[in-house]
Amino acid sequence: MSAERLVEVWRGPFCESVHSGHAVIWDAGGGIVAAWGDPEAVILPRSSCKMVQALPLIESGAAEAFGLSDAQLALACASHQGAYVHTEMVEQWLRDLRLSEAALRCGPQMPNDREAREALIRAHGEPDQRHNNCSGKHSGFLTLAKHLGAGAEYVEPPHPVQQAVRLAFEEVTEEESPGFAIDGCSAPNFATTMTGLARAMAGFAAATGAGDARDQAMARLTRAMAAYPHLVAGEGRSCTALMRAMEGRVAVKTGAEAVFVAILPEQKLGIAVKIEDGATRASEAVITQLLVGAGALSADHPVARTYTYGPILNRRDIETGSYRLAETLAGWHL
Repeated sequence: MSAERLVEVWRGPFCESVHSGHAVIWDAGGGIVAAWGDPEAVILPRSSCKMVQALPLIESGAAEAFGLSDAQLALACASHQGAYVHTEMVEQWLRDLRLSEAALRCGPQMPNDREAREALIRAHGEPDQRHNNCSGKHSGFLTLAKHLGAGAEYVEPPHPVQQAVRLAFEEVTEEESPGFAIDGCSAPNFATTMTGLARAMAGFAAATGAGDARDQAMARLTRAMAAYPHLVAGEGRSCTALMRAMEGRVAVKTGAEAVFVAILPEQKLGIAVKIEDGATRASEAVITQLLVGAGALSADHPVARTYTYGPILNRRDIETGSYRLAETLAGWHL
């Protein structure tokens, strides 16, 4: 099966761009509810799977041993903006571990947050690893490494941290990963099918917190993400805007190259989206439309309207175009 035409971008009477991709909705009760494109397409989930990468942090007992808060767990699942609220939390986390910024292995990154970026420029400063959008995840990796008494190079594939991540990843996707690639933050990113990723998200959605260690970890991470949307991404970002719009009922997470996932506890559904050309605007449109179709978000909500329609404005705020969802997508309802 091939990718399916999912989003069109129109300017006046002309279709300027077309985005094709894949999407799978998995019911925790045991099957695919709906699918577009190829459900068995193998993808790299990139940062969309950070909640999976955080599972060993809780299941190992490291989170409890170091007294991690739900806010810190949300940050462990984040692709943040490098705003002060993010970097200050990372700095305090590292201090609590008796480590410095040099212990991180994610690499420096200029903050995406405008205020933090401009302040750094005015001060003639240089970004460091705290500003990296994955520094929360890496703080979690460091916590797990310290708890395990493992070595400093926690991003290396043979390291106990990454071995624990791979095991958790394969267990929740219910698939043996065909391999990995190195992510932008230097950690391994394990491949899976669209179905595997959606199934993993449905596992999080079904977790109640009253079951075994895996159930408790999944439930806590889902609650943490939904409770602290500003830590998971930041102002102006779709993850934060969508979770705020759904008032803590759903957790969502984007990833590079137009991957997007959603965890819907009320419906016990997991959603995975991948746009083949890597266009974020298309993955945002598709995940939003599927949230609407699942009954988690009103189609009339301004946030939903922004991501599924636009409008596209020029520099004089004149409406010049809009997004259009495929009929099979726009017409889907749970």
